[in-house]
Amino acid sequence: MPMTLIKGTFQIVGASPDGDSVRFYPDDPQATKKAGLKVRLNSRGGMQLRLDAIDALETHYRPQGHGEELHQPADLANAASARLLALLGFTKAERDERGVVTRAVPPKVTGHILTRFADKYGRAVAFAFPGQRPGRSTDLSDVHFDVKTLRNSANFKLTAEGLVYPTFYSKLYPDLRQALSDAAVAARESGSGAWAHDVTNAGFRLRSRKQLTDDVVILPKLFRRLVDYLSLDESGGVSLAGFPHYLSTRNDRLFTIPDGHATEFETLVSVRRQTLQLTVEPERIVFAEA
Repeated sequence: MPMTLIKGTFQIVGASPDGDSVRFYPDDPQATKKAGLKVRLNSRGGMQLRLDAIDALETHYRPQGHGEELHQPADLANAASARLLALLGFTKAERDERGVVTRAVPPKVTGHILTRFADKYGRAVAFAFPGQRPGRSTDLSDVHFDVKTLRNSANFKLTAEGLVYPTFYSKLYPDLRQALSDAAVAARESGSGAWAHDVTNAGFRLRSRKQLTDDVVILPKLFRRLVDYLSLDESGGVSLAGFPHYLSTRNDRLFTIPDGHATEFETLVSVRRQTLQLTVEPERIVFAEA
């Protein structure tokens, strides 16, 4: 799989990194432009990364772009975030009450990313690595991204440790997807990380909104869709009666593997009164890039 190598530094002070996103500053200020990536940069040339193929429990999510920020069970969500920073080379990160990093040790760390495109929010969809890339690859060069290289990425290591969910999109090559899927299944079978508490496929009965932030551990994409739906009810209710129809309006197109069945997220979510479950394992779902 061909990818573009971009060298730079990870810098987190003033940002709110979580388990699948972090701020990256290319050494070459024109790197994204030269690579033809439609990435949004801040005033200091930093870009927000979306780590490809993984989804971490939410540490701060604002439903539908309004209302109060919500999170999933904080201990697991924060564990994924802390582990990502450690994998990149940070030894300490102090945060304020809003989750913004106020002090990091060291202040920045050398690293590199492999990327091909940006998402609709202007984030580079990337695999992240600490330090310099082995060998003689130059900045902005094309790199053949294989499974051996994948295993050195923070994305893969977080998956193997069970701290994030596999969440695949259609532009990821099948061999890389399979390696990540195998790592996720092994983590689930051993009860590692979030998998020890996960009820995505087992299902759960929704009784309160507080459950979602404090107790219930589910696929983050399902969490986001659920709290987006609940936010439409100003009374604070939790009825799931309209959730299937709501999902049908989101146009989350996907196909399942290995059968290749093309469908939408709505068809994979079972709602029986107040019991909710995903009927297909996360690693068997491949979403279409929006």
